[in-house]
Amino acid sequence: MQTAIVIGLLLLTGLVLNSASAFTAAFSRRWGARPGQWITLVLRVGLGMPLWISGLVLAVRLPGQRLVPAHPLADMAGWFLIACGATLVVWAVPAVGRRALAPSMADTLVVSGPYAYVRHPVYSGGLLEFAGLALLRPTPVFVLVCGICGLWLVAQAWLEERDLLQRLPGYADYIRRVPRFVPRRSSGSAGARGG
Repeated sequence: MQTAIVIGLLLLTGLVLNSASAFTAAFSRRWGARPGQWITLVLRVGLGMPLWISGLVLAVRLPGQRLVPAHPLADMAGWFLIACGATLVVWAVPAVGRRALAPSMADTLVVSGPYAYVRHPVYSGGLLEFAGLALLRPTPVFVLVCGICGLWLVAQAWLEERDLLQRLPGYADYIRRVPRFVPRRSSGSAGARGG
């Protein structure tokens, strides 16, 4: 029980701190553009990511009864989802560059890569990865942790969009043209910065 509490605290604290990127405009208004960017960077990358990743690692190591019996097809599906998610993240991060870790008031729209098809390809990749991880380690605690992380990605995208509307000219139009997580069949519009 103590380990589950530690996992929960690490995970939730890390996810909340990781959400600092959604408050870049507010931090910048309060303390200035450069300090606002540094506050976001420290809270998100310096504190948030290490904490929630630690919670995830502890959760995967926690012994537990599988919710479903082991099956090679489930493992293959899990690895396939992880590979697809990782490929999407690896494609998206160079397109958005340093803005992924240290957003600032000086950010500009990104018009290349997967941002032409979805507003949040990094988060889309993360959702695929968490689904794959849950298939590979379907214990109650780990599936719950993966579910919490997935819900956080959806909430983070929503919060971040409120911030991006304040920081990026043209983002409102981008929202109307490009879907959030899953591309449309006939999408060919230009992209913008998003997670």
